[in-house]
Amino acid sequence: MNQERMMRVLLRPIVSEKSTNLADASRQFAFQVLRDASKPEIRQAVEKLFNVQVAEVRVTNVKGKAKRFGAMQGRRKDWKKAYVRLKEGFDIQFAGGA
Repeated sequence: MNQERMMRVLLRPIVSEKSTNLADASRQFAFQVLRDASKPEIRQAVEKLFNVQVAEVRVTNVKGKAKRFGAMQGRRKDWKKAYVRLKEGFDIQFAGGA
């Protein structure tokens, strides 16, 4: 995988109560990734960007919600979520703190 593709695979970390509990309990982090990203691409991107070792990658396709604004109906985009479990002794700190 080329360097440019690797930098674009991870779109953003998902920081929520559920993902924070997963990170604390089992060193598992959630990311929004490109729709066409594969598990090996996600693994390489996380290992390269955060300088960690990945134990496991799980992906899920999230369906976009149907929304409406008055009489206008619409739909949010579908997207892909990746759960990345790190090997023992590795951690990712998203918030700059102690």
